[in-house]
Amino acid sequence: MNFEQNTSDAYASLRITDFRRFVSARFLLTFGIQMQSLIVGWQIYQITHDALSLGLIGLSEALPFLSVTLFAGYVADRVSRKEIILIANIVYFICAIALFLISTLFHTVLLHHGVFPIYIVIVITGLARGFMSPTQTAFAAQLVPRQLYGNAYTWNALAWQTAEVSGPAAGGLLYGFFGVGTAYFSVAVLSLAGFVFFAMVTKKPPPEQKTNESVLKSLSEGLKFVFKNQIILSAITLDMFGVFFGGAVAVLPIFADRVLHIGAKGLGFLRAAPAVGEIIMSIYQAHYPFFKNAGRNLLLCVFGFGVSIILFALSKNLYLSLFLLFLSGVFDNVSVVIRATIIQLLTPDEMRGRVSAVNGVFLSSSNELGSFESGLAAKLIGLIPSVLFGGTMTLIVVGAIKKLAPKLWALKI
Repeated sequence: MNFEQNTSDAYASLRITDFRRFVSARFLLTFGIQMQSLIVGWQIYQITHDALSLGLIGLSEALPFLSVTLFAGYVADRVSRKEIILIANIVYFICAIALFLISTLFHTVLLHHGVFPIYIVIVITGLARGFMSPTQTAFAAQLVPRQLYGNAYTWNALAWQTAEVSGPAAGGLLYGFFGVGTAYFSVAVLSLAGFVFFAMVTKKPPPEQKTNESVLKSLSEGLKFVFKNQIILSAITLDMFGVFFGGAVAVLPIFADRVLHIGAKGLGFLRAAPAVGEIIMSIYQAHYPFFKNAGRNLLLCVFGFGVSIILFALSKNLYLSLFLLFLSGVFDNVSVVIRATIIQLLTPDEMRGRVSAVNGVFLSSSNELGSFESGLAAKLIGLIPSVLFGGTMTLIVVGAIKKLAPKLWALKI
């Protein structure tokens, strides 16, 4: 199966004003969210010194996300996607202000109730993300022509990964040098700036629906579309199980504290290292995309990701650990761009919200629930064995998908 993509102009999608504003907004909001993620993780670890408490951060966001995201995909296919994004963005801003207040002016709340109030705020951000995630993906596809989907997602991924590398680093440095209050206040400012740029994007009408289905019927159609398409299903399944087992982000505070002894500032660099690899690879992919043998490249890169995580678990040297996390980001970026492009190309516009929501369920299972798995496994079998187990499972998943989904291996776009 072949899909023609315009690769002659590496900056083609960025020449579109609305897409440029969209990418800027996503960068600012993601920068703030990534800062908040590190700040919350380090704050909770300082209070509890418990691996499971770190894993519960992911669970606190994943459960509300999973509870609303399919319905959010249905809504995104029927109402203004821009309005959904703006409302979700405001919720992120309010949550950042709440974390700032309970960590500064009302810090006695944490003294009396422990980290429970922080988890409550994370639950609310999970609900906001449940609506934001599928809507952003569907809205982005309305801003560029079809032949630029691959190019657009490459730059979209670059913005996200740049925020992922700079956000944790900034969060760790602000927390370490200026305290938790300044760090959370900065998150709120970035969330508000993201809102301003999203508001500047031209409003697009919702796609015309071919039938007037009930909510349940509409959601089931989205699920059926995904599960009947071997390429889409195998691509998102590969990501779900690969990252679910292979991700080590949730336990990086423990590596920073007990293995590498580098503290909050060093944790920011550990969190940033994968995204540095993703940024460099995004720039490379914008000029030299890996679409020719997309399916094969997708599987090979997830395999490389698993190998990087296994070697990271064995490393006791800071520079080697940073390099291995960097490599994991390089491999992950290729797989992310290829998978997202596949989904956009194979999905009709009137179903993008629902299909993006189904994809979001898989992604949340791999990221947030994977974070919970990482924390739980580290508590039950130990830090190093848990990461080794996860990386090995990622390799097994790649082998299984290659055998069970031959259409994915043969895919070219």
